[in-house]
Amino acid sequence: MTDTLEIIDLHAEIDGKEILKGVTLTIRKGETHAIMGPNGSGKSTLAMAIMGHPKYKVTKGKVLLDGEDMLALPTDQRARKGLFLGFQYPTEVEGVGLLSFLKTALADVSGKKVPILEFQKSLDEKMSSLSIDPQFASRSLNVGFSGGEKKRAEVLQLLVLKPRFAILDEMDSGLDIDSIKTVAKGIDSIRRDSGVLLITHYKRLLEHVRPDKVHVFADGRIALSGDASLADQLEEKGYDWLEEENQSVVE
Repeated sequence: MTDTLEIIDLHAEIDGKEILKGVTLTIRKGETHAIMGPNGSGKSTLAMAIMGHPKYKVTKGKVLLDGEDMLALPTDQRARKGLFLGFQYPTEVEGVGLLSFLKTALADVSGKKVPILEFQKSLDEKMSSLSIDPQFASRSLNVGFSGGEKKRAEVLQLLVLKPRFAILDEMDSGLDIDSIKTVAKGIDSIRRDSGVLLITHYKRLLEHVRPDKVHVFADGRIALSGDASLADQLEEKGYDWLEEENQSVVE
């Protein structure tokens, strides 16, 4: 299948402890899926396993992009194939300017060199759309940035790189209302041309980026799937409600 990310019976562990216990999920271009669930249910582990973080060992299953096994590739190759991970806690990189980082990343992922003036103009437009001060382009990546500024910088990377599939791990964590709206606007702008996997605890981001499907994680598995209204039910009733529906939810 083209323009499809398939996660098939994925199992993963950390330091010998199994975290993912058989996750199966298919995302197509233009679809937005949300994963919700309590702490420790395996949501972030899924994101890290897809991208190949060395701390997370996949013990079984497949991650296929248009039928090609991503697990056989190093992380940088997965990125070149079109996968993107937005971090819950973006790393500070002293001495690497934001503009320089983005220009180098784009050239690496696309395999093309972009003229600096053309890139600068495009970057200025994207920074303006995210309400990022132009001076941030010359600052070290995420160094001295507030939580909201770091998340906007992650979304800026998303807009510059235009991945085929974006996995966004708790991008709403620690954000105020205005920042959530700005981050949501950036995510919304790429949805038509990308598949998006949003990982979140709460409904607030989903009020601005309405997902096509919602999946509830519990004990390393998808316990329940539904449309966007499932997020509304979780907001109203909490995760314990699933137990009443004969679902297995482990806090």
